[in-house]
Amino acid sequence: LPASEYGDVIHQLEHRISRLEAVLRLNNMITESGGKIFASNGKSADFDATVEKCKEAGGSIATPRNPGENDAILYFVKYFNTYAYLGIKQSLIPGIFQQVNGAQLSYTNWYPNEPSGKGEE
Repeated sequence: LPASEYGDVIHQLEHRISRLEAVLRLNNMITESGGKIFASNGKSADFDATVEKCKEAGGSIATPRNPGENDAILYFVKYFNTYAYLGIKQSLIPGIFQQVNGAQLSYTNWYPNEPSGKGEE
């Protein structure tokens, strides 16, 4: 493409993306925080299926890194009236949690006395 047409192509793509995002928002399928888009199909699945679906969509399972991202995840919990899996797992040390990729957690928002190590956390 000639350089003069790149701007037009980019503008058209931005417009199409904006329209698609609007449709997804209307259907309560996406929300945003800090430039990140959080999405849900609203269907129930187990943890492994959730991780796989996120990868298929080109993303990763949500791991809140600040209150805004936590609120974005909570939006789906409230809207669908269900729980949400997070990209957090217990490390080899009981009671210590980390990101699924093994990185240390930089943000947590546990209820008081949680995680307690009793049942599923």
